[in-house]
Amino acid sequence: MTPTNPVTPTNPANPTTAGPASSTTGACAALAVALAVSVVCGVALGPVPVPFDDVVRYLHAAVTGGVVQAAEAGPYRIVWDIRLPRVLLAAVVGAGLAAVGVAVQAVVRNALADPYVLGISSGASVGATAVATTGLFASLGIYALSTAAFLSALAATALVYLVAGRGGLTPLRLVLTGTALAHGFSAIAMLLVFQAPRGEAARAALFWLLGSLGGVTWASVPVAAAVVVAGTAYLTTRARHLNALAMGDETATTLGVDVARTRRTLFLVTAAMTGVLVAVSGAVGFVGLVLPHLVRLLVGADHRRVLAVAPLAGACFLIWVDVAARLLAAPEELPLGVITAALGVPCFVLLLRRRGYVFGGR
Repeated sequence: MTPTNPVTPTNPANPTTAGPASSTTGACAALAVALAVSVVCGVALGPVPVPFDDVVRYLHAAVTGGVVQAAEAGPYRIVWDIRLPRVLLAAVVGAGLAAVGVAVQAVVRNALADPYVLGISSGASVGATAVATTGLFASLGIYALSTAAFLSALAATALVYLVAGRGGLTPLRLVLTGTALAHGFSAIAMLLVFQAPRGEAARAALFWLLGSLGGVTWASVPVAAAVVVAGTAYLTTRARHLNALAMGDETATTLGVDVARTRRTLFLVTAAMTGVLVAVSGAVGFVGLVLPHLVRLLVGADHRRVLAVAPLAGACFLIWVDVAARLLAAPEELPLGVITAALGVPCFVLLLRRRGYVFGGR
């Protein structure tokens, strides 16, 4: 794997490449407003459009216990029961993937790392594919797929940890182990799809593997939101450690960081977050790869600032990706991964062509 250029600040806890604090505050404020607007637009836009003023009125009535006329029951149900939980989950997943991407890139010191580099998503795909093609956990109903995906993600996490942990949980061992096991998990998932007795089951499995928020209910939102909020808060408290790890293990050690323990804890936290996110949305690519780099260009390399901005950017981004997935081929839906790849590939290529850009710097 091609080595990456490390951050080169004189003090890893306060990188000299970081932008001014005012730029971070301004970016957070602008993105918070953009997120509120995106939520309303995401609820209003779809194969059946709902006027923006009606969306605001329905949401206000739902929150305050107001009255909606019987003739408006259909649009109200579309807004509150179908689109709002989907939009909120898109925001949660986008925020979580962006935060995990920031952390993973620092932990493994690789600019090509994303939330899926550790093989967790490929492990989750085995459980999800088994449900779609064989009817596993059918007794759980609509929760069968997410339950199986999460359980198989946990199994993948344990396997990666056991294999990579022998001899020390180093960045290289994590990346190589995750990549190798990811190929193995993907092969199992593809075998299940290939042997599926029904073509529709195989199509459903492939659709999930590329990411989807179809069929989301309110029950999916609280757990994912709680995990993302708690996980992101923890990563933020470890921002100085992430700054040190991005400098290299020797530098981090001289700064008093217990490298082995910190990397092990961060691995478990990011793996748990990834497992939950993949369980509710499938594997949505490029969000956790590209957005951390774009945010670093905006606010600098200090992880305290990057982790403040990246989740908001990821939330806004995935809401609009979901809107595009619903509209571009309406009334059919496109997998989210198709849209994120179409946007992420050119962005990443342009980023690589940016003269002077290095991992974590400008």
